[in-house]
Amino acid sequence: MQCSWKAVLLLALASIAIQYTAIRTFTAKSFHSCPIPNPVNCSLSQDTDAADRLCDESPTFGYNLSRKTHVLILATTRSGSSFVGQLFNQHFDVFYLFEPLYHVQYTLIPKLTQSKSTTDRRVMLGASRDLLRSLYDCDLYFLENYIKPQPVNHTTDRLFRRGASKALCSPPVCESLGAVDLHLEEGDCVKKCGTLNLTLATESCREHGHVAIKTVRVPEVSDLRALVEDPRLNLKVIQLVRDPRGILASRSETFRDTYRLWRIWDGTGRKPYNLDVTQLTTVCEDFWNSVSTGLNRPPWLKGKYMLVRYEDLARNPMKKTEEIYDFLGIPMDSNVERWIQNNTRGDRSSSKHKYGTVRNSAATAEKWRFRLSYEIVAFTQHACQQVLAQLGYKTAGSEEELKNLSISLVEERDFLPFS
Repeated sequence: MQCSWKAVLLLALASIAIQYTAIRTFTAKSFHSCPIPNPVNCSLSQDTDAADRLCDESPTFGYNLSRKTHVLILATTRSGSSFVGQLFNQHFDVFYLFEPLYHVQYTLIPKLTQSKSTTDRRVMLGASRDLLRSLYDCDLYFLENYIKPQPVNHTTDRLFRRGASKALCSPPVCESLGAVDLHLEEGDCVKKCGTLNLTLATESCREHGHVAIKTVRVPEVSDLRALVEDPRLNLKVIQLVRDPRGILASRSETFRDTYRLWRIWDGTGRKPYNLDVTQLTTVCEDFWNSVSTGLNRPPWLKGKYMLVRYEDLARNPMKKTEEIYDFLGIPMDSNVERWIQNNTRGDRSSSKHKYGTVRNSAATAEKWRFRLSYEIVAFTQHACQQVLAQLGYKTAGSEEELKNLSISLVEERDFLPFS
């Protein structure tokens, strides 16, 4: 049977119309992630409605038509990441989440510690990337796969450090707060707001212009390449680094049991034979690998990466914060400026809480010089010599040089964002 040229033409036009409609539908939808049940958590099927809502449009590959800026603060523990997080948490138009990957880590690898091998630490990366994609799309329901016990009716009291997120302690997420509660302490927020309604949190996220997430659970920026290149996101990475000597001193003071052997060495002058040096060397290796990637300026990081030294931020918090917001293309509002003025001039008593952010930031940055023995400093300088040079941290040749207040151990460096 032969078709007339008119019939062929009509079929061709119909095919083009169908493809055009499909492409428009395909790209207009925002990214919506469908959680994939895993061996650790198979309870997704218990809530059929939630699963249907999460999966009815998945997979889609729409572009980030809203052009929200998605910010990831990439850091390690005791590097000043809580301080940097507040620079976004205080912004009226930024929805900020504090360490949501905590739940992934303690679901998949409950006993993971800082001293585990690189291979062990990467087990959770795939799940972490999936969760980050969902959270940047304001799909907070995806978190339910990792919160134990499983949230009931999308409400939970187990979200890690919920009170560290201003958006989760404000209307509409928390309707019980009044005008006098605008500056709640973290613990007070949890007490006054009660359980967290993830549906309200999702709505709040969508009402904000930008989303910022802090994590210390992604080792290197190269681990984020799939997210950076994802056209559905407008992801920009702020990599925060700090002098490894300062990180070691802070961890030894904060995590006293975990770093007990370092403290014994510091107090007695005798290095324990079973000292776990990977608690230090892992930090330096991750910094070296990640910063090397960033400073080599690969095409996939163009306009997406900014390196920030904690020491530079501590000395000139307002100036450095303005540079960060300029890189992100987000106007810095008065709430952020006010917070910086109120939280970088604290006295000694104001920084007692291990995650506190009120302090004399300039004095805090190099306080480690008076906490660590010179023997430990010399050991750290040898173990981390590559990354110290890479980041512009000077070494001290003697105890006198280390403690001399007139000598700064941070070189002047201008790590310009890759634009």
